[in-house]
Amino acid sequence: MTPIQVGIVGCLALVILLAASMPVAFSMALVGVVGFAYLVNPNAALSMVTADLFETFSSYSLTVIPLFVFMGQICFHVGISKRLFHAAYQWLGHLPGGLAMATVGACTAFGAICGSGPATAATMASVALPEMRRYKYSMELGAGAVAAGGSLGMLIPPSVVFIVYAIITEGSIGKLFIAGVLPGLLIATLFCITIYVECKLRPELGPTGPRTTLREKIVSLTGVSETLALFIVVIGGMFGGFFTATEAAAVGAAGSLIIALIKRQLTWKILHRALLETLRTSCMVMVIVAGAVMFGRFLAITRIPFELATWLGGLPLPGWLIIFFIIIFYLIAGCFVDALALVLLTVPIFHPVVMDLGYDAIWFGVIIVVVTQMGVISPPVGVNVYVVAGMERDIPLTTVFRGAIPFLIALIIAAILLVAFPQISLFLPNLVL
Repeated sequence: MTPIQVGIVGCLALVILLAASMPVAFSMALVGVVGFAYLVNPNAALSMVTADLFETFSSYSLTVIPLFVFMGQICFHVGISKRLFHAAYQWLGHLPGGLAMATVGACTAFGAICGSGPATAATMASVALPEMRRYKYSMELGAGAVAAGGSLGMLIPPSVVFIVYAIITEGSIGKLFIAGVLPGLLIATLFCITIYVECKLRPELGPTGPRTTLREKIVSLTGVSETLALFIVVIGGMFGGFFTATEAAAVGAAGSLIIALIKRQLTWKILHRALLETLRTSCMVMVIVAGAVMFGRFLAITRIPFELATWLGGLPLPGWLIIFFIIIFYLIAGCFVDALALVLLTVPIFHPVVMDLGYDAIWFGVIIVVVTQMGVISPPVGVNVYVVAGMERDIPLTTVFRGAIPFLIALIIAAILLVAFPQISLFLPNLVL
């Protein structure tokens, strides 16, 4: 067989392994190593395994992942998520669907210190859904809002997906973080508009809550002060060029510890739990990265990415239409494959194509994250939907999916706006130049 034929067989084998529920990291590593051994030789494949594992787990660039994850874990365990939700509810609770809007607002704020979509969804499900039950909200709207709002953790910096994308493309993590701010706020606004329209059409979905005084609103902002301070220090420091993304992660992790100590909420039990969750999450991400690197090396020697890039670039089609087809691919694939794994598998293939078409790498990174956001709330394998259903076992999975559909439409509108107006993504990063 030719290298391209071997590559096609390898891709089919990967799909079969994933369909058989084999872990993503091990599926990619197995196909990569076996394919590399077939095309080169077994000794070279074994050398590749040891080298890639060592390089991944000793990578200085990847240290941002455990540091940002640790920052999010500390903030979660000391109760910041509850204070964020309370503040958002004080400001938005009196509106139709106000509790659901408050959930989206709290997800946006928590995403700024978490970096993970499923983690944000799990956190806010435990905080927001009991309150929605108390105010007799429809669980279709409530669970859908939590699943969709949780996806904002993938886009609002610091984002793990952005970190991995930057490492693959050798881009700037700091610029990607900054590029995610305006699109994240745009999507949060579209989500709130979606909730408002739904509740105006069907008032029983989200009854209005009691009004609060201006004094109560202002007092509630003290609950978001630590999040705001942490976000300004981390993102503002990178924006101002005071430190790199890795240094920003270290500052953020240290800042979360300082906040917990000042509030006297840090105990040995909380610290142990945060470290354990950080270790578990970081190892999971790094093993997936290592597996993707091995699979990427196999793909590279098959020349499939280069041939595909040449073929797509040579099509007599305008660039925007090729981008449209790539977005459709991510939308469909995101329904079946984990967002991080999807980025690791496909960016090495599509990134050269997009660059040849003359598009900006930072803009493309934002587009990919937005489209993979759709995948985490789309049937049949929307990760965030399963997370919310797992947290509240009495809510049927179909109810959560049904509640997430209007937010999926909002994400599609956001993707169209970001493609039509690239400056939404590029305005802030261009200020850094």
